[in-house]
Amino acid sequence: MGEFADVVLGFPTVVFTGALVAVVAFWGLVVVGGADAHGPWHHHGTAGGHGGTGGYGEHGALGEAHRGIGGHGGHGVGGRHDLTDPGHGDAHGDAHGGGAGLLAAAGLGGVPVTVVLSLLVAVAWFLSLAGSAAVRSAGVPAAPVRALLYAAVVGAALVGSWCATWLLVRPLRRLFPDVRPPSRADFTGRVCVIRTGRVTGRFGQAEVAAPDGSTAVVQVRQHGDDAFTAGSTALLYDYDPEGEFFWVAPFDVPGGASPDPSTV
Repeated sequence: MGEFADVVLGFPTVVFTGALVAVVAFWGLVVVGGADAHGPWHHHGTAGGHGGTGGYGEHGALGEAHRGIGGHGGHGVGGRHDLTDPGHGDAHGDAHGGGAGLLAAAGLGGVPVTVVLSLLVAVAWFLSLAGSAAVRSAGVPAAPVRALLYAAVVGAALVGSWCATWLLVRPLRRLFPDVRPPSRADFTGRVCVIRTGRVTGRFGQAEVAAPDGSTAVVQVRQHGDDAFTAGSTALLYDYDPEGEFFWVAPFDVPGGASPDPSTV
């Protein structure tokens, strides 16, 4: 046991031991619900900037409130998200996108960054442990030669961990299908309920239901002179990304269904 501890806490294995401890601690927090398995950046930058990847947090009709269902702009189904604020863009998260992009370029994309990093650290630690034990058992007397061998162990551990992780990631991709984050454009073609007394070429707001059942307040405009009133239904037929609003046209719900956006 003492010899094992010497190898684990000695160079070069100690280089990876600290990282392995961090990985184990992180997954321990995930098990008890203290952390997200996808990492702290997972909830940034999807539909509206504050909402989680899978939902539309409730920010109030005009962005006045931040009452997230299950947290700040949380995941909640049936929540409401204000898409009228130009500051709430459709970016997919800077940290998540950047880290995932680097891993994808290295052939390790398609699974959460946390899983890839955990595999890299765990495999590198094991290979470093095995290599260090082999060097120690060889009994190399010259310190310079040992230093070179230990440096070779570090390099081999890094290369070997990448190769092993590349092989392991391939079957794991089936467990993590690529789901595009929601965006304003997803509402195009959906029926909305007008929430302002009129809609012009410069003014108007409507409430629309997302596929997950949550609702969002969006800016709407019209090309013609159709009479829209609060509570009337309309069709979002196009989206203007520069003005961040939808073009609408009158639309009567078949069968006289309820104008509630969650039911149209």
